Amino acid sequence: MSALPTIRDEEWRYADFDALAQFAPDALDNWKEVRIGAGETQRHCMVVGGDAPELHRIRLDVAKGARAELFVVIAGSDYTRVEVEIALAEGAHFEFGGVTIGGGDAVREFVTRTAHGAAEATSNQVVRSVHWGQATGNFLGRIDVGREGQRTDAAQDFKGLLLEKGASANARPELEIYADDVKCAHGAAIGQMDENARFYMASRGLSPDVAKKLLIRAFIADALAALEGDAEQERLFDAALQVLEDGAAA
Repeated sequence: MSALPTIRDEEWRYADFDALAQFAPDALDNWKEVRIGAGETQRHCMVVGGDAPELHRIRLDVAKGARAELFVVIAGSDYTRVEVEIALAEGAHFEFGGVTIGGGDAVREFVTRTAHGAAEATSNQVVRSVHWGQATGNFLGRIDVGREGQRTDAAQDFKGLLLEKGASANARPELEIYADDVKCAHGAAIGQMDENARFYMASRGLSPDVAKKLLIRAFIADALAALEGDAEQERLFDAALQVLEDGAAA
C-alpha cells in the first residue's frame, strides 16, 4: 500500500491535496499495465474527468519497433490527474496528445515519464491547456535517456491559454540524458488570447462567441493533429469545446 503524496514529492507539487485526501492510499497502486508487442501499433483516445476527483495511472511497455499513441482530454469539473509511464524498446515510438480545459477552481494535470533505454526510439508529446476562473492546468514531463539510448529523438511541447486573470498553468519539463548521440527538445509558453485575431474575426462578421470557439479549437489542434482523418479527433474536439460552451452558459 502506498502512502498519499505530499507537497515535498516533486511529481505532485502542483496537485490538489484536498482532493487527493479523498482517495484511499491504495489508489496509488492501481496502474493499468499495457504491453505493445514488437512491430504493433496501438492507439487509445480518452475523455476523462467528472464532478469528483479522478486518478488515472497507465504504464506502457512498448516493444521493439512498436508504436503507442495516446490522446486524452481532461474536461471534468474536479481534480483530475492522468499519469503515464512509458518504457521504449529499440526503434519504438510514443505519441501523446493531451488537452486540459475548464473553469471553476479545479486542477487538471498530466504527468509523463518516458524512458528511452534503447537505441533509435522516438517520442513526441504535445499538451495544450485552456483555463478560466480559478482553474489550473499542469504538465510535468520527464524524459530519461539511458546510456544505451543512442539516436534518441524526443520532444515535449506545452502551451497554456488563460482566458481570465485568476486562471493559471504550470509546466515542468525535465530531461536526464546519459547518451551522447541524441536529439531532445522541450518548449513551454503561457499566454492570453490573441485580441488582434479576435478583432479581425469580429470585423469579418463573426460573433465574439464563435470567434472565441474557433481560436480555442485552433489552439488545441496541435495536441490532436496526429489524429487527422480519424473520427476520434472530432470526438475529442467536441468534448473539449463543449466544456467551453457549458462554461459560457454558467
